[in-house]
Amino acid sequence: MSTVVNEAPPTNPALSAPSGWTDEPAEAAAGGAARMKIERETHKLEKRLCREVGKAIVDFNMIEEGDKVMVCMSGGKDSYALLDILLKLKARAPIHFDLVAVNLDQKQPGFPEHVLPEYLASTGVPFHIENEDTYSIVKKLIPEGKTTCSLCSRLRRGILYRVADELGCTKIALGHHRDDILQTLLLNMFFGGKMKSMPPKLVSDDGKHVVIRPLAYVAEKDTARWAAHRNFPIIPCNLCGSQENLQRKQVGEMLREWEKRFPGRVENMFNALQNVVPSHLLDGSLYDFKNAKATGIASEDGDKAFDKDEFAAPSPSLPGVQVVQLS
Repeated sequence: MSTVVNEAPPTNPALSAPSGWTDEPAEAAAGGAARMKIERETHKLEKRLCREVGKAIVDFNMIEEGDKVMVCMSGGKDSYALLDILLKLKARAPIHFDLVAVNLDQKQPGFPEHVLPEYLASTGVPFHIENEDTYSIVKKLIPEGKTTCSLCSRLRRGILYRVADELGCTKIALGHHRDDILQTLLLNMFFGGKMKSMPPKLVSDDGKHVVIRPLAYVAEKDTARWAAHRNFPIIPCNLCGSQENLQRKQVGEMLREWEKRFPGRVENMFNALQNVVPSHLLDGSLYDFKNAKATGIASEDGDKAFDKDEFAAPSPSLPGVQVVQLS
């Protein structure tokens, strides 16, 4: 059974705690300065999120005039942030497009089915709750202790494609961010033997839908900060009993550690995805190595085999790092 709600948000009076009383003006001033700093940082975060999402939409032509965008809501911080920022951009965009939020209730035991409908009703955005017991199917087909995410995601994808058709949606928006994209790149390299990641925009495997990832330029730490600021009612993702030591989680922790120890490394990795030089890889389908011949014409992409690599040396102060100068 499905539910569709298209109601304006109920009017809720704003609630605020009474002002605090203090005999110490200096403490009050300090508290006021701290609040102002938090407000400034929050304003900067909102501007950055809107700028990065807007840039991704423009760079990859994700949303066009008249689009009806289905925003997939899982109840996690990223999908909440995606919907929140798209609502802000919709109000100021130079084109008209519509949003509809969609959640798939997969009937996991303990799933708080009231949370998302109540939140979505408060935003005024049209929404649709699709009820499908994929949990029982997954539990029946996957042995206990095995990873369930792959089958679960395939079932979920098929259902969401069907719902997009039923709702007349022209785009399907997912909440994957920059870190998800990099994690997928490393997972495919380490375990799949492929240089492959999550594209910001793609045509679905059935050829009928366009899937977009407007958070492609957004760092996960920013969606986490925004979710905390907005106090989204987060629904945990482990209700199905998903395993804690998944490879994706381990790769995510590795990226966070890299960013902590080597600031800028993760950003450089992401930039590399946008600066690919096929002639300097090994894929013969992307570059015709077999027929490569000297032409006598200079090329900026030509191999500089005898030049030294111009990479910044790692800091010698880091433990376990040895800097070796090659002659």
